[in-house]
Amino acid sequence: MDGSAVSYERNLECLVWAIQQLSLARDLDRIAEIVRSAARELVGADGATFVLRDGDRCFYKDEDAISPLWKGLRFPMESCISGWAMINREPAVIEDIYLDPRIPHDAYRPTFVKSLVMVPIRSMAPVGAIGTYWATPRLASVREVGLLQALADSTSVAMENVQLYNELEQRVIARTQDLVAANRLLYDEACERERVEQDIQRFSMTDELTGLHNRLGFLRHASEALETARQRDVPCLLLHLQVGSNDSGSGESLPLTAARMLRTQFRRDDLLARLGGGEFLVLTTGYGDPQAVLQRLRAGLGAFNRAAEQSLTLRIGHAESTRGQDLEQLLHEADNTLHRSGPG
Repeated sequence: MDGSAVSYERNLECLVWAIQQLSLARDLDRIAEIVRSAARELVGADGATFVLRDGDRCFYKDEDAISPLWKGLRFPMESCISGWAMINREPAVIEDIYLDPRIPHDAYRPTFVKSLVMVPIRSMAPVGAIGTYWATPRLASVREVGLLQALADSTSVAMENVQLYNELEQRVIARTQDLVAANRLLYDEACERERVEQDIQRFSMTDELTGLHNRLGFLRHASEALETARQRDVPCLLLHLQVGSNDSGSGESLPLTAARMLRTQFRRDDLLARLGGGEFLVLTTGYGDPQAVLQRLRAGLGAFNRAAEQSLTLRIGHAESTRGQDLEQLLHEADNTLHRSGPG
C-alpha cells in the first residue's frame, strides 16, 4: 500500500471518528469543537473555521488555527467566501487567495492564509460552511474536498439532531411544567375537597345556635375521650344539665345565655354539647371530688346570675366512670339522676 493510500485510509478513520462524535453531540458548541479539529486534521490544514448562517450574515462561530482568524465576527454573505459557498451551494477551492476576486483581500492580509477550501454545510438551503486554510499556496485535491464535504454533510445532520433534541427537551420541559401545574391543581382541589368535607363534618357535629357540639359531635368526641381516660386509668365525670330561666323578658335566648354561662364554668379541654333547648352535656376529667364539681357549678351559676342580671335555673344529673361503664351506660345513669334531681 503506497503512502497516499495509507494517508487516505487515516483520513477515512478520522472522518468516521468525527461522524461518530457528531452523532453524540447535543449542542452547537460541541459540534463546532468536533468540526474545527476534524476538518483541520482531514486535509492537514493550518487552520479551520466553523461558520454559521445568521440571516444575511456569516457568523464565524469557532476556529482552530496556527494564529487567530475571525472567530466571533460577522460579515455580509455577499462579501466573504463562506457566504459565496452557501449562496452557490458548492465548494470554493482557491489555490491563491490574492488571485481570486471572490476573496476580500483586506480581511485576509493580517492572517497567515494563502490557500483555502470552503464547503457548504448542507447543499440544499445551507446553514453554514466549513473552511480550511493553508499558510503556503496549495491546491486541495478532489479527494480532500470530498472528505470535507462528507464532514459538512454529517455536520448538517448533527445540527438537525441538536435542533430536534432541543425541541424535544423543550417539549419535555413544557410537558413537565404542565404536569406540575396539573398536579398542583389536583392537589389544591384535593385540599379544597378535604377542607369542605372537614367543614361539612364539623357543621354536622356543631350546634348552629351556640357553637357547642351537638349530640352527634358529643357522642363521637366523648367516646374517644372516654377510651383515652380508660387507658390512662383516669375517671370521667358526665354531667346532664337542664338549664331554665325564671325570666320571661326579652333579650338573649336561653340556649345562648346558658352556653355562655357553661363556658365560664368549665375548662377548654372539657367537652360541652347542647342537645336542644336548655339541655346540655358535659364530660370532664381530672376534676377531683364530683360533689365539689357540682357545688362549684351551682355557685358559679349564682355568681353568673348576679353579674349578668339573669335568673337561670339548673338541674344536674351526673355519672362517674369508676366502674368501667361505656358512654351509653354513663348517659343512662346521668339521665336518671337528672330526673331525680330538683332545681339548683
